[in-house]
Amino acid sequence: MEKVTGIGGVFIRAKNPQALALWYQQHLGVPLSPDAPYGSFIAKAGDETVWSTFAADTTYFGAQSQQSMVNYRVADLDAMLKQLKAADVWVDDQIEDGDYGKFGWAMDPEGNRFELWQPKS
Repeated sequence: MEKVTGIGGVFIRAKNPQALALWYQQHLGVPLSPDAPYGSFIAKAGDETVWSTFAADTTYFGAQSQQSMVNYRVADLDAMLKQLKAADVWVDDQIEDGDYGKFGWAMDPEGNRFELWQPKS
C-alpha cells in the first residue's frame, strides 16, 4: 500500500498572498523564495509532522469559518510568543504544557489562527 510520508505543503487562502507570505517570513521566519509567496522547509532526521482531522464543530481552530489550522514547530515557545506580542500580533494567553510539549496560539493579519508547538526534548 502506498502512503504519505509527511506534509508536502501548507496552503492558506489570502486576500493579498504576497503580503501575507512576507508577514509569515517576518514574524515566524518562514523561508520564502525571492519575490514569490511560497517557500519550503527541509526536514531533518527526527522531525515529526502530525496530520489529523477534527470534528466539524471543533472550537480548537477558533472561528467556525476557519477550515484548517497549521501547527508550526518552534525551539522556544515562550520566546516566539513574546516576539509576536512585541510586534502587536494577537496571541492567545492560554499555553498548554502536556505529554507532547508546549502549545500556544496566535493569529495572522487575515484572521487565520495558527498553533505553535515546542516538542518535549
